Amino acid sequence: MLCRGIRGAITVDGNTGQDILAASRKLLEEMVAANDVRREDIAAALFTTTSDLDADFPARAARELGWNDVALLCAHEMAVPGGLAACLRILLLVNTEKRPDEIVHVYLGGARILRPDREYDPQA
Repeated sequence: MLCRGIRGAITVDGNTGQDILAASRKLLEEMVAANDVRREDIAAALFTTTSDLDADFPARAARELGWNDVALLCAHEMAVPGGLAACLRILLLVNTEKRPDEIVHVYLGGARILRPDREYDPQA
């Protein structure tokens, strides 16, 4: 089994703890479902937010989902001029037998513009 990265991003409605946690939870759930990830196969999760999102730690949503034995880390994204605002990104490191081309990277809401080549359809 190899460790592979699963990327995801979502825009957050507002800089409130409730909005940050809801977006984080939604993105985590979609990333896990799209890739058939079992919690015991998650090695680590890295969360970044743009600097305009600081009302709560997005990793708290993972703890609320029961990810108590997963290494979690939060940070702020680089402040690149013209970058997407109110954006939460997650990088999941998972142990899997999947090939890189089988990994589904999830971009939701306004974050879809970051990777239009990775159009994600949760109904698929």
